[in-house]
Amino acid sequence: MSASSFTTRPELLGSLGMAASTHWLATGTAMSVLERGGNAFDAAVAAALVLHVVEPHNNGPAGDVPILVRTGREGPVEVLCGQGPAPAGATIAHYRSEGLDLIPRSGLLAAVVPGAVPAWLTLLRDHGSWSVADVAAPAIGYARTGWPVATATATAVNGSRLLFEQLWPTSAAYWLPAGRAPRPTERWQNPALADTWDRLLAATAGETGREAQIDLVLRCWREGFVAATVDRFVRNPVGDGVGHTHAGVLRAEDLAAWQPAYEPSVSHDYAGWTVHKCGPWSQGPVLLQSLALLEQLPIDGIDVLSADFVHLVAEVMKLTYADRDTFYGDPTRVAVPLDVLLSAAYNRQRATLVDLTRSSTEYRPGVVAGFGHPLDYAAAVARQDVAREWARRVSGEAAGSGPPRGDTCHLDVADRWGNVVSATPSGGWLQSSPHIPELGFPLGSRAQMFWLDEDHPSALAPGKRPRTTLTPSLATADEGRTALAFGTPGGDGQDQWQLQFFLRVVHGGLNLQQAIDAPAFRSSHWPDSFWPRQAYPNRLLVEGRFGAEVLGELTARGHRVTEADPWSEGSISAVLSPAEGFLRAAANPRGMQGYAAGR
Repeated sequence: MSASSFTTRPELLGSLGMAASTHWLATGTAMSVLERGGNAFDAAVAAALVLHVVEPHNNGPAGDVPILVRTGREGPVEVLCGQGPAPAGATIAHYRSEGLDLIPRSGLLAAVVPGAVPAWLTLLRDHGSWSVADVAAPAIGYARTGWPVATATATAVNGSRLLFEQLWPTSAAYWLPAGRAPRPTERWQNPALADTWDRLLAATAGETGREAQIDLVLRCWREGFVAATVDRFVRNPVGDGVGHTHAGVLRAEDLAAWQPAYEPSVSHDYAGWTVHKCGPWSQGPVLLQSLALLEQLPIDGIDVLSADFVHLVAEVMKLTYADRDTFYGDPTRVAVPLDVLLSAAYNRQRATLVDLTRSSTEYRPGVVAGFGHPLDYAAAVARQDVAREWARRVSGEAAGSGPPRGDTCHLDVADRWGNVVSATPSGGWLQSSPHIPELGFPLGSRAQMFWLDEDHPSALAPGKRPRTTLTPSLATADEGRTALAFGTPGGDGQDQWQLQFFLRVVHGGLNLQQAIDAPAFRSSHWPDSFWPRQAYPNRLLVEGRFGAEVLGELTARGHRVTEADPWSEGSISAVLSPAEGFLRAAANPRGMQGYAAGR
């Protein structure tokens, strides 16, 4: 198989700027800002606010976002954390008193402090050059006058129909007017969201300073009508779609007490690149540890489209994801031994567990004395029955069906001045919690990633960040002057697909578009990060485009191979800002929605 046999479109090259995202309207918005003199930060924020409108099944204003930024060609890579923490009332005792052993996938009790809008406005204030009104204008325009409904949005609404009709009347009123879900490409409007932005912008009246205006909007969000409306809304119990009814614990005081913060990235040097990720409150370091482990294994010279490649990467990630599950948590609240997990000595020992000829059926987290707490893997495997029942309910065979699982967005932007942004917005999905009619959006459900086990690093606790799956990437080279930003939606698949992409660029010599278009795969060997937290030992989903020979070889090595649809695994986008030469960009063709643009 050659790269030319599967490439769908060219890698883009240009000098003014590049943008890539999971939706063409967001990409077009970002590019329009770059065309009019805005920098990468202005463009990223404008695109992100549009994503809140046009991908409501994948993200929303009350969701979450981790952001990686490089300021100029000489600037360091920083993390801006837009992952809100658990509310003050979110104690394990309270959730257990509600009859829970896992936090539900949806409903009000799964909400954490909304982080997306505060994070984007903080980025705009600190690194942008445009006013908040100018940056918000495209999103307000789409919300007010309408946008074409994506097929995936229509599918999510249809899949949530029973939940909306039986348990969430405010969602039914907005998404099912006259009992009908939106059709793909139908014009849809969200006047309440446009009104929310108009009210936020009204807070800037009389203030002429750009940064001061943004601070006023942030205050209005955190301490004004948004916080007050959320507080009132969550006090009324609603169903969670899996048989429980709960009020939320999120309060106005929680929104007022939290704000996004910058922190250093976590990084690892590999093959001439320094790969930067968010800390272990995300799953980001799992990609870094995978690279550290691959350094101990025969990755050089491997065919990046072969069964050998698939097998090696899958086996490595079984080990690194098991370490994620055992050790990761909010590092401001628990000790996470990242220095050990990324060390050569630890990964030399872990590499001895990789059999190059046979797939492992075991779940094998490492041991670092004094750190971590292993999950009950047998219980995760047993929860396959819960997942199967969930799938049956979603199919409409049982009343009270819960919503389909939400997903995520991604965007990358690079400008002519060397500024680069990589961000993965998510949460606040239309199927995560009831629509708040006064605001035009629902709350998120990221609290489902906490464990109700006091001994685990990712145990629920007030003020603690959930260990999210959101994980943008930014790799630098040439003493930091070259920057490659990339990422994808996809929960536990995010770092699996990003690792494949990066290795195909570094070891396979593929360009950005070729590396994105290449056949992809995903393991579900470890416990899922989302309710009901099930595991499927040794299962490997492989796009059929690999061909029968590769699938046969993987099966012969012991993998439980499931042939996935030919274009189904991952939604990567990427931009490259080189030390010299043309800017580059590429986007994923899967789902017929992601696009790159540039000139």
